[in-house]
Amino acid sequence: MRSPQRAPEMVRADTLGAMPPLVIGHRGAPGHLPEHTRSSYDLAIASGADAVEPDVVPTRDGVLVVRHENEISGTTDVADRPEFAHLRRTKQFAGRTQTGWFTEDFTWAELATLRCRERLPQIRAASAAHDGEEPVLRLVDLLRILDAAPRRVGLVLEVKHAAYFAAIGLDPVPLIERDLVASGWADAAAPLVVESFEPTVLARLRERGLPGTYIQLVEADGAPVDLLLSRGADAPTYREIVSPAGLDRLVGQVDGISLDKKLILAPNKLGRVTGPAPVVADARSRGLRVYTWTCRPENRFLARQFRAGGEPAAFGDWQAEWAILRDAALDGVFVDHPDLGVAFFR
Repeated sequence: MRSPQRAPEMVRADTLGAMPPLVIGHRGAPGHLPEHTRSSYDLAIASGADAVEPDVVPTRDGVLVVRHENEISGTTDVADRPEFAHLRRTKQFAGRTQTGWFTEDFTWAELATLRCRERLPQIRAASAAHDGEEPVLRLVDLLRILDAAPRRVGLVLEVKHAAYFAAIGLDPVPLIERDLVASGWADAAAPLVVESFEPTVLARLRERGLPGTYIQLVEADGAPVDLLLSRGADAPTYREIVSPAGLDRLVGQVDGISLDKKLILAPNKLGRVTGPAPVVADARSRGLRVYTWTCRPENRFLARQFRAGGEPAAFGDWQAEWAILRDAALDGVFVDHPDLGVAFFR
């Protein structure tokens, strides 16, 4: 539990930074160290990030763990562990078929024996040098890390695959509420943001009275899986959700949106990105906060005009791309290199 002496110092997430945007360590500092590890989060905090962003998924026995996805063969050593070979599965969820090892098939005791790995070893070889060094974290472990930080650091909690987990009896809503309440992070003054690509889980958490800032994540293409399941062909696409009419409907439902940066760095008729797309101003004019994901300096992740040379892992002209995002006056930016993000956006 958070000590009583710290509680009065905690503030809402939107007031953490001296001025916008919030610089959010996306899964910690994965540009340097394997994502979602303690060392990655520690580095993000030491680099000056205003907040960190964990993705949470449950185990078979209802423990929320911090992993990018519930399929963990790319981020742990599970494929090399013969004692778990029998848990390899092929599943269909979130609109796709996937084969691997899934958190919902493990107990926490089993999952705790695994060690983390770099998810993008060919792009981030220096990070991959730390493969096998650290165990998987639970959400409560990360909350303790934040409580022990030398300054206040916010939590941007991403809820993954909520409709799928609810359908198999692992509804994340009570699990999230349980962990936040037990750790002292359900206080109205806590620097908490809750985000998801699925609007249904955001509405359910808000209806339960969990205080925080609620953010609708928005892909460049496709539609929310939960709405596809409930509405079928009538489900709105992400682009319809952030159209002027769609933004009107979001007002009062969420506090803001978090856009794939492709939606902000929209090219003009000549195929060049010269400024932010109108969606940013459209959302801000309706009182919605606007975040973007994910600012990364490597060529592989930059818009084509900002790439330098043919090596995907090399840094391109990331400053030019990020300058367009900075000039858009966003409320928050997700970064894989918090040291670069803090220096640039501050």
